[in-house]
Amino acid sequence: MSTIHPRITDVLSSTFRVPVAEILPDSTMDSLDMDSLAAAEFAVVLRETTGVELDTGILTRGTTLAELTEHLDAAAGVAR
Repeated sequence: MSTIHPRITDVLSSTFRVPVAEILPDSTMDSLDMDSLAAAEFAVVLRETTGVELDTGILTRGTTLAELTEHLDAAAGVAR
């Protein structure tokens, strides 16, 4: 099981004040009202929180949280 998704949820809710009820696997950056500046800040906070560097361009408006979790898990070497 991924340990990344709870971290994503925590960062979104505590840092960006996204209501937990809106943080779903199919939520996109756009549906969470994350503009490009917020997405860049999100990437920095995720790197600090997880120790995993995001590939440039992974956080697009259409990126889902499930896709982000999968990417971070793969980059961290988490087996599925």
